[in-house]
Amino acid sequence: MKYNKLVRDKIPDIIKQTGKESLTHIAGEDEYKKKLYEKLKEEVDEFLEKGDNEELGDILEVIYAISELNNIEIEKIELLREKKAEERGRFKNHIILDEVK
Repeated sequence: MKYNKLVRDKIPDIIKQTGKESLTHIAGEDEYKKKLYEKLKEEVDEFLEKGDNEELGDILEVIYAISELNNIEIEKIELLREKKAEERGRFKNHIILDEVK
């Protein structure tokens, strides 16, 4: 079966332990970036489909990888998140914007 997708580092070893063989290659920076963004969408879609907390962890792992690729410390992202939350609020009140007139 063909996949052509980014996988976690230990996946080839896990496949080998099942008696199967995997063909892999190491992505260059452009391909890696593209595949990370595809992986983010994949993980978000899986979370929306399953609602599983494990998928949230997968989303975070991809976000950490994207931040590392872009040389952005995760603490900086957290500060940006907190700043925006203070300026614009969070999502605690469940507000739905229906229309602006």
